[in-house]
Amino acid sequence: GKKMKRISTRTWQTLAIVFILAGVFVLALSGLLGQIIGKTIDPLVGVQSWVASRVKVAVEFFTETRDVTLLREQNAALQNEVSRLQSEILQLQQQLVETDILYALLDFARDNPSNTYIAASVIGKDPSPFLKYIIIDHGSDDGIYRGMPVVTEQGLVGNVDAVTASAARVQLITDQGSVVNVKLKESKIEAQVQGSVTGDISLRMVSPGVVITEGDLVLTSGLGGTYPPELLIGQIESINTNENDIFQTASVQPSVDFNNLQAVLVITNFQAVNIAPLIPTTAP
Repeated sequence: GKKMKRISTRTWQTLAIVFILAGVFVLALSGLLGQIIGKTIDPLVGVQSWVASRVKVAVEFFTETRDVTLLREQNAALQNEVSRLQSEILQLQQQLVETDILYALLDFARDNPSNTYIAASVIGKDPSPFLKYIIIDHGSDDGIYRGMPVVTEQGLVGNVDAVTASAARVQLITDQGSVVNVKLKESKIEAQVQGSVTGDISLRMVSPGVVITEGDLVLTSGLGGTYPPELLIGQIESINTNENDIFQTASVQPSVDFNNLQAVLVITNFQAVNIAPLIPTTAP
């Protein structure tokens, strides 16, 4: 009897499984199964989506914080590199400027072989806004002496008025105490150029009847023994006419840019002649 009962139970279990499968099959065919499964799974999917979104926010929070820190570090590194490159560019530009100056001085020296030169760097300037002198890095140990003319490829700078063993002071032609004997290239007029308190230079000692032309070049005449002849000083900028003046005057635009002097040439084979004024004597 127990055996029949076990068989009967198994049979019922089998029949139940068959009926369940048949019901599932029928539901699947009718489309109801998908709806039932969908309604059952929807809450699970919603929970999963919520969890996933929160996880994404957390990941982005920590990741973006790290990325911002990394970007700031990279930005700082790039700024340092840009600063370094800008510094190198400035150094290279300065080297190019210095090279251009030296080549210009060399070309001038080659074009004027009658003189011998010593190139010197400008290491100091008059602190006032109106330049009167500069200091150069060569002195008596290099064969530089008082009275030697100083030029650049642009023209006359001045002359050496004080010397030490390793440096020299150059009085500029813009100094009030500087007087240069000159001539005008086109009109052949001889006159003088003098500096001023303001650093401007002017042509003076020109007779009233002489015609001065704007733009005429002003060159050293060589008279007086202070400078060799034919050194360029500048050109006539404007003429000052006043009927009451004994002599005509004119403002001169210097050819040298005195504010940007970095290197000069000292003419070493010219010795200035100090002509003392002749004092008349009375008979004993």
